[in-house]
Amino acid sequence: MTQRGYGGPLRYVQGPGIASDLGRYVAPLGDRALVVIDGFFWETLRPDLQSALSAAGVAAEFVRFGGESSDAEIERCVAAGREAGAKSVVGIGGGKALDTAKITAFHIGARIVTVPTIASTDSPTSSLGVIYSPDGVYDRVVRCGRNPDVVLVDSELIVKAPARFLAAGMGDALSTFYEARSNVESRSNNYIGDGYATTVGGYQIARACHDTLMRDGRAAYVAARDGRLTTAVENIIEANTLLSGLGFENCGVSGAHGIHDALTVLEPVHHFLHGEKVAFGVLCLLVLENRPPAEFEEALAFCRDVGLPTTLADLGLKDAGAADIARVGEAAMVPTNVIHSVPVKLTARAISDAIWTASHLAERGKADPAAPAAPGH
Repeated sequence: MTQRGYGGPLRYVQGPGIASDLGRYVAPLGDRALVVIDGFFWETLRPDLQSALSAAGVAAEFVRFGGESSDAEIERCVAAGREAGAKSVVGIGGGKALDTAKITAFHIGARIVTVPTIASTDSPTSSLGVIYSPDGVYDRVVRCGRNPDVVLVDSELIVKAPARFLAAGMGDALSTFYEARSNVESRSNNYIGDGYATTVGGYQIARACHDTLMRDGRAAYVAARDGRLTTAVENIIEANTLLSGLGFENCGVSGAHGIHDALTVLEPVHHFLHGEKVAFGVLCLLVLENRPPAEFEEALAFCRDVGLPTTLADLGLKDAGAADIARVGEAAMVPTNVIHSVPVKLTARAISDAIWTASHLAERGKADPAAPAAPGH
């Protein structure tokens, strides 16, 4: 029988103002902590969090995140953590700040706490961290050996961020079920330990993520644009963070993330958020796997309604030529790319052709929103 595996964070707590409880959750992990905090919050959030940690008996060393989860940045944080004798590492900010904190904790043998300030990726709950070059080009994934001990998601803080971040999180979460299905059909391993078959529970979480997006995503986007914290917004924060995080780690990713990673060889896409690129990758994945046209149309309509990119032009690649997209196809074919989890035969041309086709189908839909998808695309 195939061995199955499931994993996740020890604690997930979400709600308005929950970040003020940071000391309560960090103190049981040790009396010394390294806090990697996004520079945007250095003057605003840091003083209150430092007071909260101190009141709980935790001596905290704060490090201002440099902006990119690169090897050099991680080395800097590792040195600071070792000097501070940190027993836990707290990451506060977006996905790259959290990944830096997780990888730092892995290197110094510390516990992990993540406090996302935006709901733009599913990084906060996972045991994985992504390393990029200093210029933002995807390099590799690091398996940190353990999921975060605590994930604190302050929805009041998150809804203050531009709605673009919440939408990007929905783009990332949109891939969760489609990529889980890819992995189940190709019998690929998930990301628990060295990899196991998907559990029923993991797959159903991925499905629940999709269902929540389709039900509440549009209403949450409208509310978030006005800074309103509705039940739909809370549901989407959970979908973007917890459901998508558990779904991708317990089922695996595939073509949407594989195309995202490969697209980073083209400089114009560096200005877009992770989930924005993944959303376009979802459309490419559906073409690559030749899924029913209704699925493509559902994903396309959803992306449009919440302001996510659906064409190459939307990603700053209006002038990209055949050679550029061929480079993306070649980059996607490297053996370490996650795209190899798709249940279809892959070539660089098949990938680049899927990218072109997805973009052109979306362009046609923009010109005539009522136009049906061609059979089999």
